[in-house]
Amino acid sequence: MFDIITRRDSNVKNDVLSGITVALALVPEAVAFAFVAGVEPMIGLYAAFMMGLITSAIGGRPGMISGATGAMAVVMVALVAEHGVQYLFAAVVLAGVLQIMCGVFRLGKFIRLVPYPVMLGFVNGLAIVIFLAQLGQFQVLSPAGTVEWMQGSMLAWMVGLVALTMAIIYVLPKFTTAIPASLVAIVTVTLLVHGLDLEARTVIDFVRDLLPAEQRDSATLAGELPSFAIPMVPLTWETFMIVLPTSVILCLVGLIESLLTLSLIDDMTDTRGRGNKECVGQGVANTVNGFFGGMGGCAMIGQSMININSGGRGRLSGITAALVLLGFILFAAPLIEMIPLAALVGVMFVVVIATFEWASFRIIRGVNKEDAFVLFLVTFVTVIADLAIAVVVGVIVSALVFAWKHARHIVVEAHIDDDGWKVYELNGPLFFGSVSHFRDLFDVDDDPEHVVIDFNESRIWDSSGIDALDNLADKYEAKGKKLHIRHISSECRGLLNNADKFVEINVKEDPRYRIMSDELG
Repeated sequence: MFDIITRRDSNVKNDVLSGITVALALVPEAVAFAFVAGVEPMIGLYAAFMMGLITSAIGGRPGMISGATGAMAVVMVALVAEHGVQYLFAAVVLAGVLQIMCGVFRLGKFIRLVPYPVMLGFVNGLAIVIFLAQLGQFQVLSPAGTVEWMQGSMLAWMVGLVALTMAIIYVLPKFTTAIPASLVAIVTVTLLVHGLDLEARTVIDFVRDLLPAEQRDSATLAGELPSFAIPMVPLTWETFMIVLPTSVILCLVGLIESLLTLSLIDDMTDTRGRGNKECVGQGVANTVNGFFGGMGGCAMIGQSMININSGGRGRLSGITAALVLLGFILFAAPLIEMIPLAALVGVMFVVVIATFEWASFRIIRGVNKEDAFVLFLVTFVTVIADLAIAVVVGVIVSALVFAWKHARHIVVEAHIDDDGWKVYELNGPLFFGSVSHFRDLFDVDDDPEHVVIDFNESRIWDSSGIDALDNLADKYEAKGKKLHIRHISSECRGLLNNADKFVEINVKEDPRYRIMSDELG
């Protein structure tokens, strides 16, 4: 019921149409996050354009959408309030440089250490956050200037149009997938609202509510091309120390959200992005933002899910979204301003359903109470705090649980089979912490001519495990003995240097899992 992620290969038509759909959904969030950070709406729109264009062109995950995000906006508030927007631009530049350094030093690989329950908690927490954020669209500004919930016919039309949008997105793919269902839904609802003159709030109404009363009549999303300007701050050590704390947090929050979103898209599309390259892409994009008047940003899980669900798989989808957004700003602001909020809310509700990991309920019902606890903890912290804190807390708790459960590291059961071959059946993870014990498990000198190492109950987790297996293969080869390695993943097999010729491939039985390695970053 909830499997609405389309399985398509990348092609120009799908990418272009999906990019147009994403561009429509970028506008209200970019504007809203700009107000969260305390800056003008155009600064958020410029950020969405530049982040989307640059990361799509040079980042490590085709199909992932970046832009101005709430996770980074809340970090900027204090700096903007105390020192002004020019200090924000300087902080964004420095954050971008730090992100580039993370990519150059290949730190992106460490996202592979985020445990599965933490990933589920992150995804579920963000789905809940996206859902709660949409509830604000059911509120209006009263004549007295207070915010109150919709009532009467306005609420009825809002609910009905949201339901219509969701129905189109679910039903249309059963008849055709030639055009993204989300795009059809937005266009259909927009034409319906203005053709029948229905009582429905639009994007420009949303923008007006965020502005002071004296500016509401002149509210518009029209703008010019972003222009280059060095942040107008003193080039002193004092300035550096002012922006450094904010820059470090922006760097970490941006990379954590981007790399986790990258991993999520990897799983959904059964492909693999390049984490270190994405770090560099995010860094370059944020650096450019600081010099061109943008508030910076990172990967956007909601818009990325819209893109993937609409068939966007290649870099062209993100590039199209960015260019179409710029086109709206320069030439077609009145068109984007007339889109009903109900259409965008309906699209985001579908994203919530697609993003939430319903499989997590199986973990809750399972016997592994530790994983269930971590999942709930990360989800809760994501909702009440932010994802960076949630992920750090989840990783720490998971690490403590892992250390407790796997203190014995790796063990082996050895026996001689009917052919006189010695079989080592491994049990437990092979990673940097268990490598030294792994080496002591084998009796190279006294083993028979044929030796089998069976990884059916074991997994290789990182490059240290790969190196340990390579070194063991060298020892057996030096003794003139034939080594047979069974049940390792194709990714492990591709990383082996010396032991690859000893691997026995069994397509049906070999597992599929990914490992942390610089060579794949």
